Amino acid sequence: MSAAIEIRPFTPDDYPVIAMIGNACFPEYADTPEQLAHNDSIREPYIKWNNYIAEREGKAVAIASYSQQVSMYHPEKFGIDICILPEYQRRGIGSLLYHHLLKELELYSPLMIRGSAKDGWMGGAEFLTHHGFVEVMRDWESRLDLPAFDPTPYAYALERAEREGISIRPLAALASDLDRDYKLYEMDWEVTLDIPATDTRTKPTFEYFKKRNLESPDFLPEGWFIALDGEKYVGESAIWRSLVDNDLYVGTTGVLREYRRRGIAMALKIAATTFAKAQGAEELKTW
Repeated sequence: MSAAIEIRPFTPDDYPVIAMIGNACFPEYADTPEQLAHNDSIREPYIKWNNYIAEREGKAVAIASYSQQVSMYHPEKFGIDICILPEYQRRGIGSLLYHHLLKELELYSPLMIRGSAKDGWMGGAEFLTHHGFVEVMRDWESRLDLPAFDPTPYAYALERAEREGISIRPLAALASDLDRDYKLYEMDWEVTLDIPATDTRTKPTFEYFKKRNLESPDFLPEGWFIALDGEKYVGESAIWRSLVDNDLYVGTTGVLREYRRRGIAMALKIAATTFAKAQGAEELKTW
């Protein structure tokens, strides 16, 4: 099987192929070719990355990539991803692609390589363990059945925040604030610093933040809620839309340290969830 596999670098014409294979592996978090192209187009110049296509008899059956994270940047640390069409898994293609990535990365003398896998799905975690990876972090998914959710019992959260002088408003309603985007950037970074990570955080540039968030195809300005103390941005809860189905996703929900334990996060969550329910979505997903 391995002898029949050919591996080549991707070209911009391959985004539909990358989306097709990625969506076959993770159908509940599907991407469009346009979203993938956007994500690649905004990468900072210093970020090293590449994608590869594995073909068998001219058919694309797997993809692999290496990249670096702008928010945990180190010039000698990389992340890798391998995704194989389900019907071609457990045939040695993963190992073939893994060693191909290692060979490509030799140029950069990496100190560390990160990988991730969905536990219990087609042996991904076992594959990483077999190749010497050690688990350092585990993410848990939560979902909310939006049609069944009744926000009424939680109205007190918004009332309490208002009594404390905190207003909750969608980002779209703050367009008249000429410093809105920069204030959001600074507040989001402070919140991000307290989100668990596998390495030291590195602050993205303001321009990258805007491209990655405010110019992204899945951006919902009316679904990104901000907690304000006067004109100060003190918390956020962001809803993102799927470009493939009717689901919605929660991005960052967080509050500045000095404003915590006052119920502000609950108020943000209720505002965001009420918005999501009004969109007619079936599920709200978060990690």
